[in-house]
Amino acid sequence: MTTSEETLGAPPVRHWPVLRLTGVDFDPVLAELMREGPINRIQLPNGEGWAWLLTRHDDVRLVTDDPRFSRAEVAGRQVTRWAPHFAPRPGAMTLADTPDHARLRRALAPVFDAPGIARLRATARRKLEATVDAMLGDGPPADLVARVLEPFAVTVISDLMGVPDADREEMRVRTRRILSLTDGTEAGERAERDMTAYFARAVAEHRGSGGDDVVSLLGAAVARGDVTEEEASTLAGSLQIGGEALTHNTGRMCFVLLSRPDLLARLREEPGLRPRAVEELLRYVPHRNAVGLSRIALEDVVLHGVRIRAGEPVYVSYLAANRDPDVFPDPERIDFDRDPNPHLAFGHGAHACVGAGLARLEAELVVDALLDRVPGLRPAVPPAEVRWRRGALIRGPEALPVTW
Repeated sequence: MTTSEETLGAPPVRHWPVLRLTGVDFDPVLAELMREGPINRIQLPNGEGWAWLLTRHDDVRLVTDDPRFSRAEVAGRQVTRWAPHFAPRPGAMTLADTPDHARLRRALAPVFDAPGIARLRATARRKLEATVDAMLGDGPPADLVARVLEPFAVTVISDLMGVPDADREEMRVRTRRILSLTDGTEAGERAERDMTAYFARAVAEHRGSGGDDVVSLLGAAVARGDVTEEEASTLAGSLQIGGEALTHNTGRMCFVLLSRPDLLARLREEPGLRPRAVEELLRYVPHRNAVGLSRIALEDVVLHGVRIRAGEPVYVSYLAANRDPDVFPDPERIDFDRDPNPHLAFGHGAHACVGAGLARLEAELVVDALLDRVPGLRPAVPPAEVRWRRGALIRGPEALPVTW
């Protein structure tokens, strides 16, 4: 709810520590903040000062759609944040405001728009089938992450990006370092610089290639003057990281389904329900801890009677919005019949995830392949014994032992 009348003072600043959460546990600090009210002030372990936090579904949609809250103004500021590195830098699409953001996004449309994703489906399915065939050929037990989920995600995003086979392992290692909280700031920043430099060279080499992968499209955009060289290399790096992180996305979903035989059985019996089930799992499963990138208020804005002043940083929580009981009745329950399901797992507004269609495609293909090709699929260890990636910005299983 937005009003123009300031009726309340600022709430106290709450310290939000880095919690080593595993599985699909919801962050207890975030749950407390949600109970305390729709607008809070938080201090995260890194950066400086404090920031506002909004958790209600309507408020998250409002802020992410409102030009009074800027991503571009975050660049160069030491806003309080969760990760020690990942300090925002100019040139990233995630930090562009309109119209620059739309300009950058247009360069990627042939790959990530609905027709582009539809063209990818058959090829992606064949590559997934090949990984499942190899796993079945070797027999149980198997690590689902190592045998299917990671190879599939890395292959699909690398094909889309135009990364040759010889470079993919090195790219995977860099991505892990960038997404790690335990490898140290220096290692993460060095991996980020190396990835940006790699794509700068690749884009320069593909300016006139006429290819339909991301590197070629960015090369053509640079040649036309639509995108700068710095923007192209930064954008390519963020897409590579996001695409490989889809391993975690499908890993979390598979963990839930393997832990809940009732859900697994229903999806086997009602295959038409699977797309809706994927949407509900996207809503329910926490994909990260804490929050992502902030915004800066460009002018004073009053929300819920509290004044956010110009220049102050603001975070929204998509995780909290997806558990808003005013929008999602009984939000702690996984309900495959939930309709409507206006979840914000991929964000909202101009900065909604450009790879949302790819994430949905991969999840739906993985669910179909595992349920149809491996009808006896079941966990090989109890859920409590599943190992999760330690110190990762994006949550996911390190290994997912299965049998059949």
